[in-house]
Amino acid sequence: MFNLVSDEEKQLLLDTSFMQQALRQAELAFDAGEVPIGCVIVKDAKVIAKGYNQIEMLKDATAHAEILAIGSASSAVENWRLNDCTMYVTLEPCPMCAGAILNSRISRLVYGSKDTRFGGCGGTIDVLSNNALNREIIVESGVLADECLGLIRLFFQKMRMKKDSLDEKNS
Repeated sequence: MFNLVSDEEKQLLLDTSFMQQALRQAELAFDAGEVPIGCVIVKDAKVIAKGYNQIEMLKDATAHAEILAIGSASSAVENWRLNDCTMYVTLEPCPMCAGAILNSRISRLVYGSKDTRFGGCGGTIDVLSNNALNREIIVESGVLADECLGLIRLFFQKMRMKKDSLDEKNS
């Protein structure tokens, strides 16, 4: 029997599947009134950690999906070094999260949509490439980008409508 699916196609199928799980985490953030960013961390083709933005809920500026997932993954493997792990996140990580990805030694980052305002992986600045720690992190972008960006746009549209409604009531 011939294998008609290339390794790249298999990887894209896996990446899409795990990004869908990250999107489910982003939907939890959306439902909680948080900016809808979700993250999963995978090792040996299994999800070992999940996270979604909880900044407002926890009253913590560092409670980004990526940071929470890294903490959870470190607990799962009982090590702060997350070698051979892949992080899937719906939006390009900010510089803080990119630094945490670098320091936790995640091997591969896959994100959905670029963040042209705050992106730390090339969108605004690039924390990961040519880093001072001399660590190579494989970065892939654009997996389910439209779905990831669509959820964020819907969130901010909903927030604007809510603000406009409050402004009308207070007028």
